[in-house]
Order: sequence, then C-alpha cells, then structure tokens
Amino acid sequence: MSDPNLAFWTLAPGRGELRPAALRPLAAGEVLVRSVYSAISRGTESLVFRGEVPASEYQRMRAPFQEGDFPGPVKYGYISVGVVEDGAGPEAAALLGRSVFCLHPHQQRYVVPASAVIALPPALPPARAVLAANMETAINACWDGAPALGERIAVVGAGVVGSLVAWLCARIPGAEVELIDIDPGRAQLADALGLVHRLPGAARAECDLVFHASGHADGLATALELAAHEATVIELSWYGRNSVTVPLGGAFHARRLALKSSQVGHIPPRHAPRWTYRRRMELALAQLVDPRLDALISGETAFQDLPALMQRLAHAPAGALCERIRYPDTPPSTGTTTDSGDPSCTA
Repeated sequence: MSDPNLAFWTLAPGRGELRPAALRPLAAGEVLVRSVYSAISRGTESLVFRGEVPASEYQRMRAPFQEGDFPGPVKYGYISVGVVEDGAGPEAAALLGRSVFCLHPHQQRYVVPASAVIALPPALPPARAVLAANMETAINACWDGAPALGERIAVVGAGVVGSLVAWLCARIPGAEVELIDIDPGRAQLADALGLVHRLPGAARAECDLVFHASGHADGLATALELAAHEATVIELSWYGRNSVTVPLGGAFHARRLALKSSQVGHIPPRHAPRWTYRRRMELALAQLVDPRLDALISGETAFQDLPALMQRLAHAPAGALCERIRYPDTPPSTGTTTDSGDPSCTA
C-alpha cells in the first residue's frame, strides 16, 4: 500500500496537522504536480494560523485551491514548487517533467488546471523559486510606489518582502536606497543583497518615497518620519484584525504626506489594461535568477515537521525570513540554509 498523500491544515487557531488529501482523476487540461518545495508566507500565514483574519475579510482572503473556511479547519497557502508528473490534453502534456510554480497550499501531490502552473525559467533553481509570491508582492508594491531615477528611497522592515522591494529599487539608475530595520543583524543580509542597511536612528530623512513592510506600528511611525514634503509612504503590512496607532499629528498634514496601501490581490490601475496575473508572476520568476537572493532563505524544514514549524513561526522568532519546506524524495539543499528545528537561523 502506498503512503498517503498529505496536506497541511490549520484545524483551529494555533493548531495544525498533516491530513490525507484525496487525488481526483485527471480531467482534460489538468496536470498532476508532485511538490518539491513549498514555503511559508510569514506574515499572512501566521495571521491565518493564529486565527486573526477578520470575518469581514474571509472571502477576500481566500487563496487559490484553498479548502475549508476561516478560522478553521482550513487548508491555506500559496507557495508551491513542484514537478509535473502527469497531464491530460496537449497543453498539459507539454508540461510533463517540467519544474513549475503554483499558488497551492502545502500538499505532497495535487491536481490543478495546466493554466494554474507556470514553468520555471531554465536558470531558476526550484529551491529559490519559493520566493516567487514574495517577489510578486514586491513588484506590485513598486508599481504602486512608482520609484523613479535618482530618488531617495527608504524601505522600513528588512523581512523578505521589504528586502525584495529595496533590491528592486536599488536597480534603478541613480536611486539612493536604504533598508531600515531595528535588528543590527540585518546588515549582513543587506550586504549579501548589495544594499545599505540602517538602524532607524541612523536612517536618512527627507526621502522621496518610503515603503513600510515591518508589520509593526513603530515601523510605520518611522516611515512617516522619513518622508519628505509631499512624499508618499506605501504601506505593505497587513495587521489582520489588529488595530494600529498611526501618528497623524505633528507635521503630517503640514508636509502633505500621502499614505497609500498596496495589496498584491489587485494589479494597479495603471498596469491593469496590459498586465495579467500570469504575466506578473512570470516577471517575478524571471527576477529570481540572481543567486544573491538565496540569502532570503533562512531555513529548510522537512514536510513532516511543518506543523511544529508553523507553531514556532506564528510567534515571530527573531531572524526568520523565508522558511522553505522540503518534501519527501527531495534531497536536502546545500549552501545558504540549514535543516534544523530552529527557524531563527539566518542566511
């Protein structure tokens, strides 16, 4: 008898387990994917795991191929890299044996339409492709902020998304970019990415554009402080059902600051007439060919240990970035990550 096909479920706030997942027969135009890696989207998945999704957002927060409902039991997640093992129809057959990315929850094998997977660029290792959803979010944030040549740009919060936003902005000619975080250890990460790290007290003010991605109210206050007259602050953090205090007193109005939300679920109006979600994801995957981005993978954990890892990550351990999940039959990765029970190790 073969081993059961398993998927990760949040059963109730703070409690998850691996459950059997039935595989339906392939229909025309569908593929069977065997997972090689997945990853935990720290901010969103931790909120889901802790049961902090507001009831008003239950429908908007649904992920592709999600099963169950908030607060649980729910099978949630959207970072999966695998290999197409079978397919029905010409479009699916063309993907046989290809490494692909899919917005699917953590599961060993799954059946989806061929249109739901995107083949990886030849130069992109599957182990790094788990950053695709974060890169897509960073691209959307840059579209929302519209950074320009020569601008002074600050990114507050050196998590995965914030670091990717800073990395993208730093490639703009003449842009002066600082990656700001309260953790001095993030200087090592910034250096690996070719970026400048600053503690909040040493950050340069009078910025033309500021991105906030720390997930904390204090970080948002820092972002507003760093913005110059008539500048824009792009808010990337999502707080679930938690409220935050925003300092709109002082010189906020006198400086005529703009505070703008950014959310990857919608393509900005300026791009919507020409861009599809698939084209945006293809762009995200193409940006990940740079090996320096391996520095954003802070740990690798075997799939069977995912429930325990999720419980630890829900309490935001210091230093954790992208936590990669390795599936059975996938050999341990070498280089920048470790397979330990401690997700606080950093690259």
